[in-house]
Amino acid sequence: MRIVLTGGGTGGHIYPALAIGKRVVEEDESSSILYIGTPNGLESRIVPAQGIPFEPVEITGFRRKLSYDNVRTILRFLKGVRRSKELLRTFKPDVVVGTGGYVCGPVVYAAAKLGIPTLIHEQNADPGLTNKFLARYADCVAVSFQESLPRFSRTKRIVNTGNPCATNVVQASRDNGFNSLGLPNGSRIVLMVGGSRGAKAMNDVMVDMVPMLGRLPDVHFVFVTGESYYDGTMERMKAVMPRISNNIHVLPYLHNMPEVLGASTLVVSRSGASSLAEITALGIPSILIPSPNVTNNHQEANARSVADAGAAKMIIERELSGAALFELIYAIMTDGQRLNEMSTAALKLGMPQSASLIVNELNHLIEKR
Repeated sequence: MRIVLTGGGTGGHIYPALAIGKRVVEEDESSSILYIGTPNGLESRIVPAQGIPFEPVEITGFRRKLSYDNVRTILRFLKGVRRSKELLRTFKPDVVVGTGGYVCGPVVYAAAKLGIPTLIHEQNADPGLTNKFLARYADCVAVSFQESLPRFSRTKRIVNTGNPCATNVVQASRDNGFNSLGLPNGSRIVLMVGGSRGAKAMNDVMVDMVPMLGRLPDVHFVFVTGESYYDGTMERMKAVMPRISNNIHVLPYLHNMPEVLGASTLVVSRSGASSLAEITALGIPSILIPSPNVTNNHQEANARSVADAGAAKMIIERELSGAALFELIYAIMTDGQRLNEMSTAALKLGMPQSASLIVNELNHLIEKR
C-alpha cells in the first residue's frame, strides 16, 4: 500500500496518524508512507524522527470571528491545495488519511479532487472544524466516540473504529511498568498526569493532597509533573512534607507511559482523545479533569462520554481542589466493587484493535477504486 498521512498541530492529531502508518507496515512490509504536515508544527520534528518521509505544506487556520486574516487563509489554502496536488501526483498514493489539524484541509481536499480514496479520522467526541469541512469530500470518516456518528450525516461512509493509539498501548509490558518504578508486581498505583507537558492546576492539587495521602498507606501515588513544572512542584511538596513518604513518587516525565498505565489501578488525567483511548483499551478506571484551554472545550465532551458510560468520574477544573480530588480517589480505591465496575465499563468502551479496523477500511476503499 502507498499511503499519505496528514495531520498536525498537536500530538493528538499526529500520534493517531503514526499508529495507522505503523499498522499498515506491520500488515505489509512493502508499504510506502509519505507524511504531509506544516513546516514548523510539532509534526515536522516528530515524524522525521520516526524515519518517515516528510513534506511540508504552508497553511493556517480560520479565525472563528470575521477577520481579514481569513482572506489570507483562503489564499494559503488554495496555494496549499496546489502544493498538495503536486506532492500527490509525484508520490501516487493508493489512499490518503487525514487525522485532523489545519494541514489536513488542503491535502485531503486535493486528494478528493484527484480521485484518490480518502479517509479522515476524528479523535474527539465533538468534531473539529477541519474534519467537519472535509467530511463532505472524504470517502470514509472514522470516529472514536459513538456520540460523533450523528455529526457526520452527510458523509458517504462513517464507522466507529476507536482511536488507533489504543492499539499501541495494549502491546506494552505491565511488568516493565512496575519494574521501572521500582515497585513489586501487583502494587496498587494511582497515576496522576496532566499531559506530556504537565498542567499547573493539577500540579497545584498534587501538592495540596500530599498531607492526606497517609490515609492510603498501601497505595503508591505516581505524580508526573511535566518537565517545566518539576523543580517548582518538588520544592512546594517538600515545604508541605519535608520528608516525602515512600509511597509518593514524583517524576518530571514518563518515557514508558504505556507500561506504567498498564500497571496502574486508577488514573487521574486530562481527557485528551489519545489518553482516553489508551485508558479504556486497558480497562483502567479514571478520574478525568478536562483542560479548559482547548478549542471548543472538546475535552469536556470527551470526559463526559466516558463518565456517562460509568468508566470514569469527571471534575471540572474550576471545581477542583486537593480535598475534593483526594476524597474521590479514596472512595474509589477503598471500594473493590466500584473499581471492578468502572474497569468493566472502560473495557466496553476500549477498542484495542482500532488501527486494524482503520486499515481494513483503507483496503476496502482501495479495492473499490
